[in-house]
Amino acid sequence: GHQAALWLAVLPLDLKVVGDITQKGYEKKRVKLCISAFIVVRIIDFHRMMNFHPIVSPIHVPSTSPHSLYLCYIHTEAVQAALAKHKEQKMALPMPTKRRSAYVQSPVDNCTPPDTSSASEDESSLHHQASMSEVPGQSLQSPDSWINRSLQGSSTSSSASSTLSHGEGKAQPSALADVLAHARIGGSSSIIPPDVTSSAAQERAPRVDLPPNAPVRGMSRGQSRSSMMDTADGVPVSSRVSTKIQQLLNTLKRPKRPPLREFFMDDSEEIVEVPQPDPNTPKPEGRQIIPVKGEPLGVVSNWPPALQAALARWGATQAKSPALTTLDITGKPLYTLTYGKLWTRSVKLAYTLLNKLGTKAEPVLKPGDRVALVYPNSDPGMFWVAFYGCLLAEVIPVPIEVPLSRKDAGSQQIGFLLGSCGVGLALTSEVCLKGLPKTPNGEILQFKGWPRLKWVVTDSKYLTKPSKDWQPHIPTANNDIAYIEYKASKEGTVMGVAVSKVAMLTHCQALTQACNYSEGETLVNVLDFKKDMGLWHGVLTSVMNRIHTVSVPYAVMKACPMSWVQRVHLHKARVALVKCRDLHWAMMAHREQRDVSLASLRMLIVADGANPWSVSSCDAFLNVFQIHGLKPEVICPCATSPEAMTVAIRRPGVPGAPLPARAILSMAGLSHGVIRVNTEDKNSALTVQDVGHVMPGALMCIVKPDGPPQLCKTDEIGEIVVNSRAGGTMYYGLPGVTKNTFEVIPVNSSGAPIGEIPFVRSGLLGFVGPGSLVFVVGKIEGLLMVSGRRHNADDLVATALAVEPVKTVYRGRIAVFSVTVFYDERIVIVAEQRPEASEEDSFQWMSRVLQAIDSIHQVGLYCLALVPANTLPKTPLGGIHVSETKQHFLEGNLHPCNILMCPHTCVTNLPKPRQKQPVGVGPASIMVGNLVAGKRIAQAAGRDLGLIEDQDLVRKHQFLTEALQWRAQTDPDHTLFVLLNAKGTAVCAATCVQLHKRAEKIAAALSERGSLNTGDNVVLLYPPGIDLIASFYGCLYAGCVPVTVRPPHPQNLTATLPTVRMIIDVSKAACILTTQNLMKILRSKEAAAAVNIKTWPTIIDTDDLPRKRPPQIYKPPTAEMLAYLDFSVSTTGMLTGVKISHAAVSALCRSIKLQCELYSSRQIAICLDPYCGLGFVLWCLCSVYSGHQSILIPPMELETSLPLWLSTLSQYRIRDTFCSYSVMELCTKGLGTQTEALKLRGVNLSCVRSCVVVAEERPRLALTQSFSKLFKDLGLSPRAVSTAFGSRVNLAICLQGTTGPDPSIVYVDMKSLRHDRVRLVERGAPQSLPLMESGTILPGVRVIIVNPETRGPLGDSHLGEVWVNSPHSASGYYTIYGEESLQADHFNTRLSFGDPQTLWARTGYLGFVRRTELLDASGGQFHAVGSFVTKGHCLNLSWMNLAVFTWTNLLVVVSELCGSEQDALDLVPLVTNVVLEEHHLVVGVVVIVDPGVIPINSRGEKQRMHLRDSFLADQLDPIYVAYNM
Repeated sequence: GHQAALWLAVLPLDLKVVGDITQKGYEKKRVKLCISAFIVVRIIDFHRMMNFHPIVSPIHVPSTSPHSLYLCYIHTEAVQAALAKHKEQKMALPMPTKRRSAYVQSPVDNCTPPDTSSASEDESSLHHQASMSEVPGQSLQSPDSWINRSLQGSSTSSSASSTLSHGEGKAQPSALADVLAHARIGGSSSIIPPDVTSSAAQERAPRVDLPPNAPVRGMSRGQSRSSMMDTADGVPVSSRVSTKIQQLLNTLKRPKRPPLREFFMDDSEEIVEVPQPDPNTPKPEGRQIIPVKGEPLGVVSNWPPALQAALARWGATQAKSPALTTLDITGKPLYTLTYGKLWTRSVKLAYTLLNKLGTKAEPVLKPGDRVALVYPNSDPGMFWVAFYGCLLAEVIPVPIEVPLSRKDAGSQQIGFLLGSCGVGLALTSEVCLKGLPKTPNGEILQFKGWPRLKWVVTDSKYLTKPSKDWQPHIPTANNDIAYIEYKASKEGTVMGVAVSKVAMLTHCQALTQACNYSEGETLVNVLDFKKDMGLWHGVLTSVMNRIHTVSVPYAVMKACPMSWVQRVHLHKARVALVKCRDLHWAMMAHREQRDVSLASLRMLIVADGANPWSVSSCDAFLNVFQIHGLKPEVICPCATSPEAMTVAIRRPGVPGAPLPARAILSMAGLSHGVIRVNTEDKNSALTVQDVGHVMPGALMCIVKPDGPPQLCKTDEIGEIVVNSRAGGTMYYGLPGVTKNTFEVIPVNSSGAPIGEIPFVRSGLLGFVGPGSLVFVVGKIEGLLMVSGRRHNADDLVATALAVEPVKTVYRGRIAVFSVTVFYDERIVIVAEQRPEASEEDSFQWMSRVLQAIDSIHQVGLYCLALVPANTLPKTPLGGIHVSETKQHFLEGNLHPCNILMCPHTCVTNLPKPRQKQPVGVGPASIMVGNLVAGKRIAQAAGRDLGLIEDQDLVRKHQFLTEALQWRAQTDPDHTLFVLLNAKGTAVCAATCVQLHKRAEKIAAALSERGSLNTGDNVVLLYPPGIDLIASFYGCLYAGCVPVTVRPPHPQNLTATLPTVRMIIDVSKAACILTTQNLMKILRSKEAAAAVNIKTWPTIIDTDDLPRKRPPQIYKPPTAEMLAYLDFSVSTTGMLTGVKISHAAVSALCRSIKLQCELYSSRQIAICLDPYCGLGFVLWCLCSVYSGHQSILIPPMELETSLPLWLSTLSQYRIRDTFCSYSVMELCTKGLGTQTEALKLRGVNLSCVRSCVVVAEERPRLALTQSFSKLFKDLGLSPRAVSTAFGSRVNLAICLQGTTGPDPSIVYVDMKSLRHDRVRLVERGAPQSLPLMESGTILPGVRVIIVNPETRGPLGDSHLGEVWVNSPHSASGYYTIYGEESLQADHFNTRLSFGDPQTLWARTGYLGFVRRTELLDASGGQFHAVGSFVTKGHCLNLSWMNLAVFTWTNLLVVVSELCGSEQDALDLVPLVTNVVLEEHHLVVGVVVIVDPGVIPINSRGEKQRMHLRDSFLADQLDPIYVAYNM
């Protein structure tokens, strides 16, 4: 029997029979009990076994804290226990860091992590034991490691209500639990959860990866945690950031990952780590459920043939009888509508609708048309008249909420409803119409997404009295639609549930029978009368039974929460219709009212009694109001849904009879969809009350919520489906969705249908207990499926609210939903924070909620966000609009003021990390294996450089200086360079001879003023332009080695000048050539603040040089001599200078000339920074070598005139252009919306044959594609855009030339990439990473893919490091600042086998080669996959300005915020989501900084290491730092 599914005690006094759901167990027990009828069974044993209490006597509640009444005591206590357990594991969570200016409201300085004592100020408070600020270390995995062994024997609930009485004889609950309950409530700490570290050490050892005292990388064992740590690869770190990161690491210990299986080499492994099913998962064991029948629906002789007929009857025979009393805003009666008035007004309205709108020939409304009813909740009278008027006119009312603004949460969805129902007319009251938002000329606003509506005012004075002979047509109820009730789905779409006339009538009859309504009773209704219980009881059933309804509007409840209780008292009402919140509010306010009596109530219907926390509200309410005459048996919870209408309702009880049973279920069981009595851990229990029996005349089954509607077993949780004449018939206008909901035929375990009759899905999850009592444990729309387990949003809300929320959040303003991130649902909780809550309080509360949910529900939260008060989207009745909130969260529009993300805890399905090849297999044998398997070695080459048409030119001019002199003689007036300004005018041009003369002047100045030796390095500090080119050749003429450096930014000297200084120092420059302006800046006071300006080398300003020629022009003795130094700051923050020889210069220029077919009659446009890499080569060198004309566009000019580059291309009919990613991004973001305007200005890009993006990084596919798409309208050919690829060791490896095939995009499988394999997949395949080829390999270049560890060549489909061999490779590093490990071997490395002779240069990039079908000389195409960023992942996050680095194995993402500081926290979940989705990495720290903080090098690439150092040294002044748990 213990393993039997569910134990519920139904203990009638005479024979203590225990109801047990499995038939066999039940029989056994009954026989046993009946045979020994005289043996007195000790109730206590049952209690211990069942954990199940019928509660009869009032529960004693400590009256100290009224707010805790709302929640299950059991629950609050479970939460306390869960939190106390974490207190044992002394672990502080790092609190996020916020910039002060952003949130002035919080007084607490939060730079220090919270200490454990600050949690609770009131030492003697009830909750003192829970004050802790630590995080669950391993709680998900060992929920039992902390439960004291002595407690495990007893399973009695230790709630305050465990001292229960049964009749008069007190049952003795287990002593221990009793002590525990009192110990907790009294606040004494006599029972302390055991010290986990000692008692559970044996169990925990294998689970914890990093014992608390283990050394963390870079820390000696003895050092204290907060001392200066030398962690980040030798970067000394200030204590604040590092202490927090250290805390984070201690907290994480390492993300929980299932153990890895053995190494494999198979591509078919799934990308996601699929959790292996746990063999201990509870499985349902009962028999298949049999459909449950409600009692037959009685036939009463005087029941009307249609609902309108009832109204007609009362209107005629009981005209003076009150139908409806409405209250004003203060809770005083406003007016009473009698049945006579209700009837005559409804008839007038019906007549007006049918006869007075439009003309006789063309009436506006015909019977069967749908009409919207728009009435505020404060005006039920007008609504009743409108509703019954529509019924009498036989048009179909669609009651909706009053739209308050164009932006109302969900009003667009209401538009969808009106559209799908074909509504063209709206009825409203004069007052309401006045209040609707209007356009400036007084028309009613067209609401977003709404169809065009005609508005009709239904106040009596506008209605026409019907002529004597006109009577409304009242047919017997049939299957025509009577009204449409709206319903919002989980996703937020609003659909209309159509209810037929016969269903409406039958439902009223069934409710009358179930609730035993009698004529002339009084009913107090607090619910919304437009739908659900408020409509069914308060508008429809009440009229059928001539009941007097007193309607209490929501607004009154806000002002005077006791108003409904007073109404019951004053009107001696027999029935009241409320929700849990009304019970709660009345309880909170009841002190003001001593003299109310609820003795008249025979039924207190709790509309949301199916909610898991309704038990506690009902108990607490009963406890407070029993002295005011409230009888325990009148509380009637019920379960409803818009589709099935009333599913079940508890019938009013007989005084003195035992109250219905409750189930105390195990949360863990529920999460697996089975019913288990909670025995092990009393803290993770859910107490559920029944919602009574099935409705009269209905049939109910429980079916599996997903997949085919298979009948559940008796101990399984499923969706309740109902067959009844009293239910909805369809979603109006949506036949597809309807079938799935309204026409379900359950099937048995073999899949065969159990009958013909269709059932309606109720959307409720539950089970049928003994005695056919219905229990509901949640709703489908609140169901969160996480890693195959089900959690109920309402349960999570209850747990979160049990964590003393009083000072931090508002009780009713909390939303729980799930978002799908990386193949699983992740739970998000959003709550509104009270304005007075300090930063510290909020953070404390958030970390406790995490721990409580982790312990009680065994599920990790993904994100917990607090937003400022009143900022969450509301439903019309003031609740939270969950689907809109979710939408805001996903779009980054939530604007939280506090956020805590815990991806480390809840993302357990991450793919396996890259794995090393098994040891013992050498690279050579793998290679041989590959060859045997028919795989080729992954290598590719460009065309041969030997076949060159202008062989003489090459022989004659080995050096560029000679080429320039030759051009100045043979073609002096040919223009080589044209420089444009922001207006697109040529401000400066240089012909061959002008450039030569200018270079001579500079060479003369150098030899005179600089007193330089041959081979000295000279820094060129110029803005992009022709001066830069001239001084480059001037240096070569003088025999010096030029070093081009990006000039400092005058507005930002502190950030940019140190880099300039560093290059000058590292290159040991003897002299600086620059302009007058820059020379002033270098010597200014501002510069002195950033660097030492006294030690600059000689500075020569080249603006006004005398006309002098140098004594002679230097010619290098060999081509191996240095031509120039190329300095660049890489993305990792390393400053690397590479040496480029004369031979490499001419080989590179020759290679580009061939690839791009450059000759003197061509024009190319260049818009990129000319300071290093291929950008410099194109700007300064190629024109002199090939003779073509270069139109130079400095990228900074685009900032003042965005269209400059594109209009230049169009104006000069340019065929080839080169740009950088930053230029492309500027155009895409800035001009994307202006293509029409550009077209009108005559911009036409059809001339562009190739537009090459120059970069030393993986192609940014998204950017190039959006650029192509956007400017297609201007004639840009989609095949024009391509990329170049270069690296430090070789400035240009690939370049899409004019002749190559289209740049191709391949899709590679990410899971294979993880194992360094390249598997091409189809476009759109799941888990594919699109890669754009990096262009065709340049002539003379050979590329091979190498395993960087073994240095052996790899087979074709492998990912490896790209090595290159080419005459234009650099000849070595000049110096490397910042990473001395990169040494000479980068430039002349040999393979370990295969072809050990050739010298290769290592690029440090990962890539692969893909063969093309073209068997011409162009060889393969080559794909670079990006540099080693985080253990081999390349994060390509170009869509927002982000930079990424790792520190102590945590991934840190720094993001620049463009919006206002209030929106800073929106970026935290966005960044975490995108990195998880795209790159399968969990972000450890998210840092939000101001625009411009991320340092950028001369090529516009982010310098991650500088960033890392300044982050760790606390120099970033971030807006917000979030530490992801």
